[in-house]
Amino acid sequence: MQFSYRMTLLLAMGLLAPNASLAASLSVHFSWTGTSACSGTPPAFTIANAPKGTKYLDFKLVDLDEPDFVHGGGQVPYSGSGKIPAGAFDGSYRGPCPPNGATHTYEWIVDALDDSKVKVLAEGKATGRFPPQ
Repeated sequence: MQFSYRMTLLLAMGLLAPNASLAASLSVHFSWTGTSACSGTPPAFTIANAPKGTKYLDFKLVDLDEPDFVHGGGQVPYSGSGKIPAGAFDGSYRGPCPPNGATHTYEWIVDALDDSKVKVLAEGKATGRFPPQ
């Protein structure tokens, strides 16, 4: 019983982040079409279901075959449109770059953030193989 009380207290104080299942889910779609290997230009995205209060979208690319390779990502202000054009964010982004002849699976993780750029209001994911087949 004491453990439950402490967890409730920590959650109420904002010291313990709630689990991801409590956040809303974004719908994320993208295509590698027109993307060159190792490019610094991110693809276009379509985002849906951004909750009220979303002020920024935070993008992160993960190579599921080489998770230690840092691809980075970036942020864009969110104006209510779910259409994010190719090259929309700057930052420390390096696109898909599998070894010659290899195909890797990549996952985009997109967080909807409030105006503090800290609180995650929703998260979405989308995966794709590169190079596209």
